[in-house]
Amino acid sequence: MTPVELSRIVLHAVRRAVVEGELSVEVPEDVVVEVPGPGGCGDYATNVALQLARPAHQPPLRVAEILRSRLAAAPGVARVDVTGPGFLNISLDTGTRTAAARALVGRIRAQGHAYGHSDTLAGQVVELRVPYEVRAEVVADALVRIVGSQGGRVEIGHGEPVNLRPVPSPEDPAPLGADAARWALLYPAPHDRPRITADHLVQREANPLFRVRYAHSRTRALLRNAARLGYTPDSELPGTDTGGADGLVAALTAHPRVLAASATDRAPHRLARHLVTLADAVLALAPTVLPFGDEKPSAAHRDRLALADAAGTVLAGGLSLLGIDAPDHL
Repeated sequence: MTPVELSRIVLHAVRRAVVEGELSVEVPEDVVVEVPGPGGCGDYATNVALQLARPAHQPPLRVAEILRSRLAAAPGVARVDVTGPGFLNISLDTGTRTAAARALVGRIRAQGHAYGHSDTLAGQVVELRVPYEVRAEVVADALVRIVGSQGGRVEIGHGEPVNLRPVPSPEDPAPLGADAARWALLYPAPHDRPRITADHLVQREANPLFRVRYAHSRTRALLRNAARLGYTPDSELPGTDTGGADGLVAALTAHPRVLAASATDRAPHRLARHLVTLADAVLALAPTVLPFGDEKPSAAHRDRLALADAAGTVLAGGLSLLGIDAPDHL
């Protein structure tokens, strides 16, 4: 079940509540369903109860409870929890979750680096006026590709009035090399001062760029090693033990939303930080992809390999939007 499909189920629950007289509101045209944020749970979450509370003249928690019972009875839904001021957190049943993961992997493998690209900004021209400063130039250059991934176009100019002015780099990042320099300038939020230090070059877990590039190269190594063992990715995921795949599926599911927000908000750092989250989920799954000792490759191994392969594709695509190389060997 995709977020779009689940959005339709949520809207159906709202319509039923209106028809049955428990809510007196105009049914919205659409609702946002996305991966739960901090404090949430389950597979997806929606803020529809908070959206409808004021026009319904009811507290958000009351609206959430009205919708919760209807959502819980929907096909494919195993559980619905209410968290915070009225967020509805939806857990899918095992079969539905497996089907959703299977569809996700198939979609990524079909779209390749274009996964997450959309026409959100189709026809829009984003005019950026930046100062003659290295960080501003690098951020603008990344936005050309990120906005382009959403169907928009960026035109870069210089001089006043400036509308893109991140905190300048304290020193020339060129000695770090092209990739580490770009990461050092793009990873911090615009209001944070970038660190131009050799920490961006060390190959250890404390270095976020290393984790992202290592996770990508690890997925390529898994494919090579699996081929030596005589098996290849399977586009289906197992319905039982996913070997820690839930976190990775959630990160991959969130990628289109993060990419769209990075373009709309002119925020390449959001994409960079999401790639770190995705990389950490890949590294958590990696030990379960290949068989141990005399263990024979199973359907579960092929399924996890397909998921790792898809994640590697998304990591490489995300790094390319930032202008950073994703080597197969590291």
